[in-house]
Amino acid sequence: MGRYILKRIGQSIIVLFIVTILVFLVMHMIPGDPIAIYLGETATPEQIAKYTKEFGLDQPLYIQYLKWIAGLFQGEMGRSISFSMDVTQLLPQRIVTTLSVTVPAFIISIVLGVTLGILCATHRGRILDSAISVFANMGIAMPAFWVGILLVLIFAITLKWLPVQGYTPLNEDFVLGIRQLIMPVIVLALSHTASITRQTRSAMLEVISSDYIRTARSKGLKEKKVILGHALRNALIPIVTLLGMSVGGLIGGTVLIEQLFSIPGVGSLMMTAILNKDYMVVQNVVFIIALFVMVCNLLVDILYGYIDPRIRVD
Repeated sequence: MGRYILKRIGQSIIVLFIVTILVFLVMHMIPGDPIAIYLGETATPEQIAKYTKEFGLDQPLYIQYLKWIAGLFQGEMGRSISFSMDVTQLLPQRIVTTLSVTVPAFIISIVLGVTLGILCATHRGRILDSAISVFANMGIAMPAFWVGILLVLIFAITLKWLPVQGYTPLNEDFVLGIRQLIMPVIVLALSHTASITRQTRSAMLEVISSDYIRTARSKGLKEKKVILGHALRNALIPIVTLLGMSVGGLIGGTVLIEQLFSIPGVGSLMMTAILNKDYMVVQNVVFIIALFVMVCNLLVDILYGYIDPRIRVD
């Protein structure tokens, strides 16, 4: 297992290196001058040249790339053009804001999705199974943007139960902060809950029909122990795989959610940076997201061996 983990870490480093090259090249291929965008239409050629040199954009591309990578190893991420501050100062609060939406959404989708999937499998063909399946299909089919607008119309504008938009740190006003997070978390968790529900149902149905489950039941074991102690454990591999894949989707979904609900997180920061061609912000955000997703996938691979001891990795 140790050799396999080291191998996966090595593969992740290579992939991460390729990601840094791709995002660097793509950002520099986008038409437009970030300095001209930052200074505006009234900027003189002398001003543009001055700031271009100040941010190091007059150097060859390979020099700019190497400086960026060298900075990452030293804990430096360069300076944002559009925000006029170091990226290391800009990102922490944005990351905390995004995590305040994604973490609750991820936890809710796991707990609710697995629970609903088990209920579907144990009540196959009954009304409960049909009702939950309809919910899951709707959750997958409905666009997140449309769901968000619908929630705003119902709970914010019509019923006036929740704020329309905005974000307040929980340490400043806990109650208001929670109320502002309710709709974004629901929207973000909905489609992932639906996907996990369907995957859990499918995996559980396959396991429940196995001979060893029938044997466990014939020995007089309680149904709860059969389902949770035997069936669920053996159905976890495809569920955990889906959870690892969901991490990237959750992070990607925050871009839309933060725009819709005016949340100043990483997603809204990325949109602003892309529109302004703020190289350093985009490059570093993509790097952090790629690193986070790879770590999550590595943890999923490690979990396989603990979930099912029969799995052996060469």
